[in-house]
Amino acid sequence: MISGIALVDKPAGISSHTVVAKARRALGTKKVGHAGTLDPAATGLLVLGVGQGTRLLTFVVGADKSYRATMRLGYATTTDDADGEPLPPAGDIAAVSEESVRAKALELVGEIDQVPSTYSAIKVDGKRAYNLARSGQEVELKSRRVTIHALEIADITRGEGFLDVTILVECSSGTYIRAIARDIGDALGVGGHLTALRRDTVGPFAVEDSVLVEDLTEEHLLGLADVAQRILPSITVEEDDAGHLRHGRAVDTTAWPADTPVAALSASTGELVAIVQASAGKSRILMGVAN
Repeated sequence: MISGIALVDKPAGISSHTVVAKARRALGTKKVGHAGTLDPAATGLLVLGVGQGTRLLTFVVGADKSYRATMRLGYATTTDDADGEPLPPAGDIAAVSEESVRAKALELVGEIDQVPSTYSAIKVDGKRAYNLARSGQEVELKSRRVTIHALEIADITRGEGFLDVTILVECSSGTYIRAIARDIGDALGVGGHLTALRRDTVGPFAVEDSVLVEDLTEEHLLGLADVAQRILPSITVEEDDAGHLRHGRAVDTTAWPADTPVAALSASTGELVAIVQASAGKSRILMGVAN
């Protein structure tokens, strides 16, 4: 079975699930998954795991991400994006200055408590929030602690009754860019929603290195060892220890980084042997690699 990580540039208009289905057909394997959904309207980097690479996605999904987005200030929508129904303007957008937009954006940088969009994939009592909202039920989501490392205003364009603001965002996993647009609009008293979103990076992976799913071949897959070294600290193990790890047996990890996942690589071949967590000199295998 082929294994690895694929970097795909998702186009607008299809779901992440559809991209996965297309990748399965392109690569001739059913074992494909992704490390973080993009909404159908969004574009950009989708990290796919193939074969044993699907198990590496556990260590990718929580990585920081960066986005380029456009938010429209002047009115909100029911979904916090352009797919929703417009809500009546809450204030006078003509009175909003570019300086006030920049100031409100700056207030969101750092650790914040963010309430996700009602139309999100978060589960409430076992059901997706967006399904509950679409059925007419009232949905109240709890705030989540997220970190916005940087929020840069790249461009502001004033239109008739709105401001279109291009933002560059670097943030922790779990941050909702739609919620940023909503919250800035609310803070300015005029409402806001997202009109465009593109994901540029996921951890060490960049959209510039991706391919369209229609062009995806086995040659585009990043190897397990390559990916593991990019996302985790790594250590080489001699063949005796490599054999023990391959068979699920403990090895001495006294000299290893403690209490963190580590990529164990074969000293002789450079291949990924296992993902191991060391604690008090003992090893716990988080992911084994089949030969």
